Amino acid sequence: MALLGQLLPLALALALGPAATPASPAKSPYQLVLQHSRLRGRQHGPNVCAVQKLIGTNKKYFTNCKQWYQRKICGKSTVISYECCPGYEKVPGEKGCPAALPLSNLYETLGVVGATTSQLYTDRTEKLRPEMEGPGSFTIFAPSNEAWASLPAEVLDSLVSNVNIELLNALRYHMVDRRVLTDELKHGMALTSMYQNSNIQIHHYPNGIVTVNCARLLKADHHATNGVVHLIDKVISTISNNIQQIIEIEDTFETLRAAVAASGLNTLLEGDGQYTLLAPTNEAFEKIPAETLNRILGDPEALRDLLNNHILKSAMCAEAIVAGLSLETLEGTTLEVGCSGDTLTINGKPIISNKDVVATNGVIHFIDELLIPDSAKTLFELAAESDVSTAVDLFRQAGLGTHLSGTERLTLLAPMNSVFKDGTPPVDARLKNLLLSHMIKDQLASKYLYHGQILETLGGKKLRVFVYRNSLCIENSCIAAHDKRGRYGTLFTMDRVLTPPVGTVMDVLKGDSRFSMLVAAIQSAGLTETLNREGVYTVFAPTNEAFQALPPGELNKLLGNAKELANILKYHVGDEILVSGGIGALVRLKSLQGDKLEVSSKNNVVNVNKEPVTEVDIMATNGVVHAISSVLQPPANRPQERGDELADSALEIFRQASAFSRATQSSVKLAPVYQRLLERMKH
Repeated sequence: MALLGQLLPLALALALGPAATPASPAKSPYQLVLQHSRLRGRQHGPNVCAVQKLIGTNKKYFTNCKQWYQRKICGKSTVISYECCPGYEKVPGEKGCPAALPLSNLYETLGVVGATTSQLYTDRTEKLRPEMEGPGSFTIFAPSNEAWASLPAEVLDSLVSNVNIELLNALRYHMVDRRVLTDELKHGMALTSMYQNSNIQIHHYPNGIVTVNCARLLKADHHATNGVVHLIDKVISTISNNIQQIIEIEDTFETLRAAVAASGLNTLLEGDGQYTLLAPTNEAFEKIPAETLNRILGDPEALRDLLNNHILKSAMCAEAIVAGLSLETLEGTTLEVGCSGDTLTINGKPIISNKDVVATNGVIHFIDELLIPDSAKTLFELAAESDVSTAVDLFRQAGLGTHLSGTERLTLLAPMNSVFKDGTPPVDARLKNLLLSHMIKDQLASKYLYHGQILETLGGKKLRVFVYRNSLCIENSCIAAHDKRGRYGTLFTMDRVLTPPVGTVMDVLKGDSRFSMLVAAIQSAGLTETLNREGVYTVFAPTNEAFQALPPGELNKLLGNAKELANILKYHVGDEILVSGGIGALVRLKSLQGDKLEVSSKNNVVNVNKEPVTEVDIMATNGVVHAISSVLQPPANRPQERGDELADSALEIFRQASAFSRATQSSVKLAPVYQRLLERMKH
C-alpha cells in the first residue's frame, strides 16, 4: 500500500501530461529589460549587464531592444557601458562578475549598493540604524548620493537640523515593513510606508521603468539578511492630497479650478483611480482668444471635452518617458507625449512647466498651453489648423461665415488649398450657390457613409456618395484627409471643388456643343431614352473632333447602320458611376455592350483603353461624363494586333513540333519551321 501511495501521484502526473505542470510566472517589464541587458553583456562574462549612459550625465538605463539599436534616450545620444548586474561583483583575475554580493543586513547593504549618504543619515538618527541591523523584514527605497545632493539647501538643512524627528520621519517614509521585490511592484499600487502608514505610489511601466512617487528605480532587488534595498534617483516626500485638492490650493490654477467646478469633474479628480492631469495654468487660459474661451466655458459639453482632453487614463511620471509615445485621454483623443533631454513635450511642444506633482490618485504636470480638442471647436477653428484656409476664406467672403461658427449641425466639404493654386474664383452669386452645395445639412462621419447614400445640402441640392476600393467620394470630389469632428460641425477635406449634378447624361451632352455629333449618333441609335432615365452610367463621350478623325467613309457607314452604331455607343457607357478619384491604377468597367473598358489613372491623367480622357467628371443626375478625343472600338471591331500574329506563329510551331516529336525523322528537318518563325518576327 505504501508503494501504491508513492506511485499514484506519479501515474497521475503522467496521465495529465505537460499541461498539468504549473506555468512559470510571467516576468515583469523590469525583469525583461534586465534580462535583455544581460544578453547584451554576456560576451563580457557572467552576470554582466549592458547599460546605456546619457552622454554628459550620470544617468544610466538598462536597455531594451529598441533603445539598444537607437542608442538614444529622450533624443540624446548614449554610450554603452558594461557593469555588474544587480546583486553581483567582480573577482580579481576572473572575467565578468562571477560572485554574488555578500549578504549582510540592510544598513551594510546601503554601503554595498553605493547609497552611502542614506547610510550616513541613518547613522545620525538614534533609532534607525539598530532597526536596520536587527531582526525583521524591510524594504528600503534608498535615494542615491546624487539625489540627496540635489535637494534644495533649505530642505536639507531642515532635515539634518532635526535628525530624530524630521530626518527620521523622512527616512522611515522610504521604508516598508516587509520584503517587496520588483516582481511584486505593480502599476498603480500603493505601499504602506513606515511613516504614519502613509502611502507610497508605485508605477511599473511597459518599458521596464519602475517609479516610486515618480522617482526612478536605478538598481533594484539588492537582497539583505533582513530585507531588500532598491536604489532610487530622488528623495521622495509624503503625499496626502488628491488631484482636486492640489488644484484647490495652487494659485496658478484659478481658472482651471472654476472650469472643473462648472464641469462637475471634481468628483472624478478627488476619487479613486490613477490619472495624469496635464493641468493648464492661468497663463494657458489667457493665451486663448476671449471669444473662444467664453464660448467653451459657457458650453457644458465643450467644457467637459476640453478638460477631459487634459486627463490621461493612467498615471505617467516624467521619468518613465524615454521616447515618444501615444497616450489616450478621457476625451478619446490621442496625445503624443515625448521628451527632449530633460524637457517633456506634448504633441512636439515643450509646454510643460512643472512636472511630477504626485497626488494620491495620480500625477500632475503643469502646462502653459491649452489643449483644445476638435470636439470643442467650431468649423472655423477646425479649418484654421487644416489645409483648407483658402476655401474657408471664400465661405467668409460669400457671407456664409455664420454657418461655420454657430450651433448649426452640418458637414463642410472644404477643398484643400492646392485646388486653388492657379487662383480663386470671383466671389459672386454663382460662387455662393456653389459653396452652399459644399455644406451638408447634418453632422456626418465618413466611416458611416455608404455607397449610393443621398446627402442634402444647405442649397437644396442632392449629392451622392460613391465608395470605391481606395477612396470615398461625394459626387466628383473625394475625401483627402481624416474627418475633423467639431462641437457642431464636421470638416471633410476634399481633393477638388465639388460639382453638383445638373440634368441627366443626355441633358449634359445636349448642353455642350462639343458633343453635338455624339448626340445625333445617340438619337440615331435609339439610345436617348436609356441615357435620360434613372440609372448609374459612366459615359466616355467622344467629342466632335473624335468623330471627324475617323477614316473617310467610316463615319457615314457607321451612321447608316443603326445596330452597329448602337453596339459601338453602348461600348462607351459603363454600367456604374466611376469618377476620376475612384479609379486607382486600373479598373475594368463593364460596358452596356458587354465587353469591359480598361480605365486607369497615372500622374492625374485618366486613360480609357490607353486613350487619354480630355475632361473628367462632368456630373449628371444619372451618371458621369468623361470627354475623350477618339472613338473607342469594341474588341471584336479592332484590327488584329501584332501580338496576335506572334501568338498564331507560336501556335503553329507548337503544332509542328508536336508532330515532329511523334516521328522518327532527323532533327535537321525541323529547322525550316524555326526559320519561318524568325522571318515572321522580322516583319
